[in-house]
Amino acid sequence: MPNEYDLNGNGKIDPVEHDIMLEDRRRRMEDSDAKRDAQRRMTWFSLSGMVLYPFVILAASLWGLETAAGLLADIAAVYVIGASGIAAAYFGFNAMESKNASSSDRSSS
Repeated sequence: MPNEYDLNGNGKIDPVEHDIMLEDRRRRMEDSDAKRDAQRRMTWFSLSGMVLYPFVILAASLWGLETAAGLLADIAAVYVIGASGIAAAYFGFNAMESKNASSSDRSSS
């Protein structure tokens, strides 16, 4: 089985190839970490927005912006469905990733 990091094809990982392999793995881990952080922030913003949305409608009404409050209330159902979809996708994909990671760990043992 050829190794993807055996660049010269001699069947073993030389020191230079080993450094390339470590750098590649480090970058993959950093990218994965950054992706998880971005997904987590996006989920927190959408959930925070869902919680704060009624207060925005109330504030618009208190400031005398009745038309704005009415328009915000009209689109509230769509917003809540969209924000809920983001949160559901985040938790669903995290569950799938952990399931896939644990099943691949068991198969390699």
